[in-house]
Amino acid sequence: MNHQSMSAFIWSVADLLRGDYRQSDYGKVILPFTVLRRLDCVLAATKPAVLAEFEKRSGEGLNPEPFLLRAAGQSFYNTSPMDMAKLIGDADHIAQNLYAYIQAFSPAVRDIFERFEFTTQIDRLAKAGLLYQVAEKFARIDLHPGSVDNHQMGLAFEELIRRFAELSNETAGEHFTPREVIKLMVSLLFVEDDDLLSKPSVVRTIYDPTAGTGGMLSVAEDYLAGLNPTARLTMFGQELNDESYAICKADMLIKGQDVANITPGNTLSDDGHPTRKFDYMLSNPPFGVEWKKVEKIVRQEHEQQGFNGRFGPGLPRVSDGSLLFLMHLLSKMRPASEGGCRFGIVLNGSPLFTGGAGSGESEIRRYLLESDLVEAIVALPTDMFYNTGIATYVWIVSNRKPAHRKGKLQLIDASVFWKKMRKSLGSKRREMSDDDIAVVTRLFGGFEEARLATVTDADGKLVAREVVIEAETPPAPPEGGKVKLQPLSRIFDNEAFGYRTITVERPLLDDQGRPVVGQKGKAKGKPIPDSALRDTENVPLAEDVETYFTREVLPHAPDAWIDESKTKVGYEIPFNRHFYVFESPRDLAEIDADLLAVTDRIKAMIEGLAA
Repeated sequence: MNHQSMSAFIWSVADLLRGDYRQSDYGKVILPFTVLRRLDCVLAATKPAVLAEFEKRSGEGLNPEPFLLRAAGQSFYNTSPMDMAKLIGDADHIAQNLYAYIQAFSPAVRDIFERFEFTTQIDRLAKAGLLYQVAEKFARIDLHPGSVDNHQMGLAFEELIRRFAELSNETAGEHFTPREVIKLMVSLLFVEDDDLLSKPSVVRTIYDPTAGTGGMLSVAEDYLAGLNPTARLTMFGQELNDESYAICKADMLIKGQDVANITPGNTLSDDGHPTRKFDYMLSNPPFGVEWKKVEKIVRQEHEQQGFNGRFGPGLPRVSDGSLLFLMHLLSKMRPASEGGCRFGIVLNGSPLFTGGAGSGESEIRRYLLESDLVEAIVALPTDMFYNTGIATYVWIVSNRKPAHRKGKLQLIDASVFWKKMRKSLGSKRREMSDDDIAVVTRLFGGFEEARLATVTDADGKLVAREVVIEAETPPAPPEGGKVKLQPLSRIFDNEAFGYRTITVERPLLDDQGRPVVGQKGKAKGKPIPDSALRDTENVPLAEDVETYFTREVLPHAPDAWIDESKTKVGYEIPFNRHFYVFESPRDLAEIDADLLAVTDRIKAMIEGLAA
């Protein structure tokens, strides 16, 4: 049974729930029951040995757990003589027996069912008279490892997670990242390491501090398995939402991962992996969400620990905490001397440019660029996420840049690579195809400037779209047609995004129009600045300040000077400005001809009505 047919079978349980449950609540029953049946099947072969060991060690007064784990041959166990086949053999006591069965699991598994609030669902199903029917359906499906391996089971579980996330549009965006966005991020993350990752039995770690239901970790594992079946990706994560945490932990358990690596809680205020460093990381933190609830703890860490903590470069404004997650990831990077790290994070447009020189956001960008950590920023199409249609960007950050990328930042405009979905899911109306993902990955991996050539015929209909590397010749237009070129990939020196904000002062004038000079201290004999005339100018880092001042300011204000004590260095990444293509307005004669044709048509219609 492949994962599609398996998930279709499990999905048929929804037919039983219809009417008693809303569609968006189906997952609260089906997901934990799927986990329960899988664990039931996995433990079946060693059940007698576990029960014998439990009885023996309990009688000796010893802690039985290490003996039970060894007997089970898994990272979990169950000490109940019941299993799902026996549960449905006693229809009158199905609820009580099911409670007892769940309580007999090892603590890590019990935690999953507690966070699913599974006992609440058992009560609800029992009251609706559905508990036995649902349990009986799951008891019939064969999820034994001999029939369904961990990989197939993981795929089936992911398919269920995706379906339930799409049914629950109002919360999907919080806990579920569209699959094609994750595929793109994973491709960008691994493309430069294909040779390294294809070595036999390679082991790497990956971490997601906003794990949701574990989708990013799962796609990364699938990608690596496709590249190298002998490779091992050890997964780590943290998740705030209890239900998402339970799903993620269950998914990891089904895949044979160590569920202790998935921790609950708020990543910003209670780091679940305080001492660990990782090879790869992925994250889709919440967009534009304020961090007031954890402000005291975060500020305390920033002020007391500085760069020894996670938030040394600075703090963003309280209204948007996405850059806090980026800094958290920076603190988790394996040092370059130990092999280094690369991570991808999805952010909205705000972190690119919000905040002037000296602000927390600007200081964070300054740290990233002056430390040469950002490899690329990729603009995604709008309307890609379930709960927002805003512009989003993938940042690829690494402390082990290849030599040809050092001191450089690549910007890729992937916003043109999308197709319209047949059916919208919340705010998600567009998706990227595998071909689109391949093109963007190739642009990143090739590290070349490129343009998109859009070819149209004489009637303005699309003929072809072609990616043209900078050194290549664009395609020729058909007769009467056009070729429109727009930049897709651009490469800049890191310094190109830096600037100095200089404060320009003008003298305060007396009634006779003469400058007022100071009489005391350091200001004695110097003109007093007029605060009403004070202004600022942003000077690119690559340009000499005095040269700029002489050219841009003095011709308009010969009495101006720079207050150098107020000069600040800032960084911003005006992404859209670098991809703007000027289109000259239509010729006036052409517009007049169109207007004349329209007015003639209107006159003819009026005359027809009058007749």
